Amino acid sequence: MKKIILSILVASSFLVSCEEDTTANVSSVTNYPLITVLGDDPIFVAQGSTFTDPGAIATEGGNEISYTTSVSGNYRGGSSVDTNITDEYSVKYTATNTDGFQASADRKVIVYKTGDLVNSIEGVYKCSVARNSSNPSTAQNIKYVYIWKNTNGTYEISDAFGGWYQYHRGFGIDYITPGGTINAVDISTNSFTFPGNPLSNTGFGGTANIISLTVDPALKKLILTCTWTVPTAYTFVSTLTQVQL
Repeated sequence: MKKIILSILVASSFLVSCEEDTTANVSSVTNYPLITVLGDDPIFVAQGSTFTDPGAIATEGGNEISYTTSVSGNYRGGSSVDTNITDEYSVKYTATNTDGFQASADRKVIVYKTGDLVNSIEGVYKCSVARNSSNPSTAQNIKYVYIWKNTNGTYEISDAFGGWYQYHRGFGIDYITPGGTINAVDISTNSFTFPGNPLSNTGFGGTANIISLTVDPALKKLILTCTWTVPTAYTFVSTLTQVQL
């Protein structure tokens, strides 16, 4: 019995010694950074006006710490909010605590121009989209799809599938169908051509084509139809309602 007790004491001493060695000089508590975004989210900025970032407050254990800011233009690129270029910008605030742990928070800044749908189809749009006539509730009133005017006079839509995969399916911005260029021959008679065809989804590939666009200026609505072969054939019909800003 004495031998057994002695063996247990030796083993216990060994375990305590190992634990002390492996946990020496290691902090058991860290206060992760907390970031509070100040001001509105999203912030809407009229094209050509001035944007002032309200910023954020970062704290560690109740004490304010510094943070960094980075910007990316989601559809047209850029690393700063350019109020001369219509786009949705992601502004990210990042802070690091004393133990090297990071936290971040985001806001959207939307630079917009609202066309009258008689002379211009530019704007910020809510979108309700159907795929092969299927229109689930999560594909309704998607916020947002954008149409901007290029320097050559054509228009471009941020996602020719109306946000079906980005928002309805929740796959994010890596699953949009960009490059949907629209040439307005005569908006009043719904005469458009689509020089951007064919398109491709950035996540799934395939071949897509915008085949029609109709504009109702009284209702502030556009209806855009786009086909896609992946190789299964799909047709997306996006009803775009212009947000009056």
